[in-house]
Amino acid sequence: MSVSKRPKLVVGNWKMNGLRRDLAELTAIGEIGTACAPVQVAVAMPSPLIYPAARAAPGLQVGAQDIHPESGGAFTGGVSAAMVRDAGGGFALVGHSERRLSCGETDAIVQAKASAARRDGLSAILCVGEEAAARGQGQAETIVGRQLEASLPSTGDGAWLSIAYEPIWAIGAGHTPTLVEIAAMHAVIRRHCVVRLGEVGRSVRLLYGGSVTGANAGAILGLADVDGVLVGGASLRAATFAPIVRAAIR
Repeated sequence: MSVSKRPKLVVGNWKMNGLRRDLAELTAIGEIGTACAPVQVAVAMPSPLIYPAARAAPGLQVGAQDIHPESGGAFTGGVSAAMVRDAGGGFALVGHSERRLSCGETDAIVQAKASAARRDGLSAILCVGEEAAARGQGQAETIVGRQLEASLPSTGDGAWLSIAYEPIWAIGAGHTPTLVEIAAMHAVIRRHCVVRLGEVGRSVRLLYGGSVTGANAGAILGLADVDGVLVGGASLRAATFAPIVRAAIR
């Protein structure tokens, strides 16, 4: 199988980190992204920072870490896709494992959020991944397959939808699956995309997320069907994010 020819996408996720004073890092990341074209660079920001981030780094794709499935209404604390777009955001993460685990988000909710992103003009990065116990029991591919079957919108295509595989046990843990395991899971995800979406499923970009660093990004990004990476802690500083972005152009 040949290495993916889809444009590489490197996405940072600041999670619940950052104040306005930290946006100088984002400006520097935007400059790195411009220098590394055609690699596409994006950062999912805390909601209060989406608007100032979009202004601080106009050449960078800025997005949200979560959205509400409804367009508006009596949903205290919710942020709609339309609000994110109005603030200057262009995409949203949906179904991140930390949302699934700590907020009890189901596959049905994740699907609704992905559809809401599409409805209101955002791209969506839909996250899937297994826990350590499932991996240890040889059930990783089965679990991820079930998540995809229940959370992928039937109208998905590569123009607005990406999928991030993030093994829960690897996030922030300092270790990753082997390259063979990553390649195998991405092949499974690709098959599910084609079965669910038809031939347009081949256009959906597949990202890997989980303890991505400048040291391992090149090898991961060189795998078949790995179209990019979703990066957590290393995306908070330009100095640690830059090597990952540069690895995507090799």
